[in-house]
Amino acid sequence: MQQAFILRIAPSNVNKVPLALKSDQVIIGWSATAGLLDQTLSWKAFRKKLHDTHYATEKNLRRAGAAAGHMWRFVRDMKMGDLVVVPNGPKFYLAEITSDALYLPEHAGEDTSYRRNVRWLNNKKAIPRDFAKAPLISRMKVYGTTALATDVLDDIRDALARAEAGNKPSFKDELQTALVKETVEHLRSGHMDSFAFEHLIKDLLIQMGAKTATVVPRLLDKGADILATFRVAETFQYTLAVQAKHWNDKAPVNNKVVEQLIDGIEAANANLGMVITSGTIAESAVKAAEEYAEATGIQIELVDGDQFAKLLIEQGIGKW
Repeated sequence: MQQAFILRIAPSNVNKVPLALKSDQVIIGWSATAGLLDQTLSWKAFRKKLHDTHYATEKNLRRAGAAAGHMWRFVRDMKMGDLVVVPNGPKFYLAEITSDALYLPEHAGEDTSYRRNVRWLNNKKAIPRDFAKAPLISRMKVYGTTALATDVLDDIRDALARAEAGNKPSFKDELQTALVKETVEHLRSGHMDSFAFEHLIKDLLIQMGAKTATVVPRLLDKGADILATFRVAETFQYTLAVQAKHWNDKAPVNNKVVEQLIDGIEAANANLGMVITSGTIAESAVKAAEEYAEATGIQIELVDGDQFAKLLIEQGIGKW
């Protein structure tokens, strides 16, 4: 079965997307740790190699574990024929994997030793994020080096088909863009206060498949405004903690909001966090989410007003 992955190509926090396009490869960091291609390594041995090289001074294995998760996904989980989505600013690239993982020691100095050969799709042309549906846009905003995206494979194929058709928006695309703009305006200036905003998010989560979704009473709020549970294959359950921030025209959502959510995640023992706002998101919030994901392995998704409006439209507001 074909799989799909999100991959941020920025080893050592340096954008290497141009190099990836030129070399027809996808690239990941942690090059100082050689030997990760050894298929006999257990998970613990794999993680230990990364810990000893990159995180030897850390008191616990959290950062090493997060790094190992990304590297394991790149080295072990990705297979030939799988698709890779590479976010790059307001656009993204798509590639199909054509080789096993490689280690090129001569590139260790620039932290680009671990690579995979790929065939870039859409003639190596970037695809505007607006061509993607909301679930794929959301997945591309997951902060971390890699993420599994097989569950949005149909959305990836749909975005590629739109791009290959000539990057010309259809009437449906134009209509959706207009609806998103109108919805954002209503979210910010309509009959909506913070309480109504929280209940709107709760209803959206139920529409998206949550088994339960509860607005936490203000007196019991420990950092999460909404708690929702999802079940996978009716067997595994995970908890999502949400911090809701209604429109504030004076300031975007910043790192303090993410820190509040982290308190809520830990208090509820949640598996995933999400900040949803009808406004905008500051770079400090992005950085705080990235640092928390790296330290704990728990992802925090940041959903701004445009993305939230798109989710409302795609899930069908009129059904509620």
